Amino acid sequence: METTLLYGKENLSINLPDNAFIVEPTNMSGLKDTNREIKAALQNPIGTPPLKERVKPSDTVAIAISDITRPTPNHILIPLLIEELNHVPLENFVIINGTGTHRDQTREEFIQMLGEWIVDNIRIVNNHCHDIETLVNLGESSFGCDVYLNKDYVEADFKIVTGFIEPHFFAGFSGGPKGIMPGIAGIETIMTFHNARMIGDPLSTWGNMVNNPVQDMTREINGMCKPDFMLNVTLNREKEITAVFAGELYEAHDRGCEFAKEHAMIKCDERFDVVITSNSGYPLDQNLYQAVKGMSAAHKIVKEGGAILVASECSDGLPSHGNYSKIFEMANSPEELLEMINNPEFKMFDQWQVQKQAVIQVWADVYVHSKLTDDQVKGAMLKPMHNIEKTLEELKKQYGEEMTVAVLPLGPLTIPYVEE
Repeated sequence: METTLLYGKENLSINLPDNAFIVEPTNMSGLKDTNREIKAALQNPIGTPPLKERVKPSDTVAIAISDITRPTPNHILIPLLIEELNHVPLENFVIINGTGTHRDQTREEFIQMLGEWIVDNIRIVNNHCHDIETLVNLGESSFGCDVYLNKDYVEADFKIVTGFIEPHFFAGFSGGPKGIMPGIAGIETIMTFHNARMIGDPLSTWGNMVNNPVQDMTREINGMCKPDFMLNVTLNREKEITAVFAGELYEAHDRGCEFAKEHAMIKCDERFDVVITSNSGYPLDQNLYQAVKGMSAAHKIVKEGGAILVASECSDGLPSHGNYSKIFEMANSPEELLEMINNPEFKMFDQWQVQKQAVIQVWADVYVHSKLTDDQVKGAMLKPMHNIEKTLEELKKQYGEEMTVAVLPLGPLTIPYVEE
């Protein structure tokens, strides 16, 4: 049988064994009138008065957005927020691009993300986690670090966070408070948020919000300088908006997480020899760093000693910024990487992503179909894969003719699990 994996901007069709098990969420249709639904959510929000009533004409307004690695439909959300607050002068707005530890966006990318009118009329800043002059120290977190957030955000009279909600591989769910922490935080705070103890906690996993230290930390830090309003959405495989959640940060986010969990988390009866996954296509599959999310989703249902086949275009490379690729040069195996990273004295930018990847690689072999060179893939201790169908045939020699196969066409937009 044939199925289509989300891959880059064009997607990827593959032929599968007839017994392959397709794992994907309930097919949610996009909203019939997106603009009307968003406006209604702004005017009848969850747990708070209407947005317009809460903002004075003299207020400065900061809007935190997710960066280009996320498919948040900012080109829809931001113009509608500006329109709803049309009593506020345009010069009073600032949009803060929540890069976290990622690279800046260019003007062309901002036009792609927000539309040319917004870029030409609203001040936009990239968050610079390493630039102390653009950050404000809000005090100390109970998790053991100073809390730094973006200065434009902290000093604004009214603060809005936007985003989209889906299961997240260590925070439980994306969206909500993650738009602030780590989106517009400083490097010291981000490093604690991603340290080996936090990431390695068994409760730091897909779909879990109970005693999840990563989610607990992001919520604590949001409470130190809380957004006055949240606007989040959920998306289907076509990146269409399926639901809108607006209002008080925690209540609205919890409501959105419940919705996402109901539709995106799929129970499987058993694990599989081979799991094929995408990385949700563009923009999430722009680099190998982000592809760890697709690997992690597959890890939930692959047998120990099994194989994960990831289709992630990686049009932006490894990426070139950060230490992701450099860390692999410091050890000879995934086991050695974990030993190194779990040493409390080891602290290195991007270690969290390598840690998550190494845990997966200790459990199963990971093959990658991408635009990367074979040397780039091997440099990350992964196996290059040029043809998914041929790789499946070769794996039959290892797992036998009765090899079981599962497929996640949407990658980490779907989170399968096995109750064990």
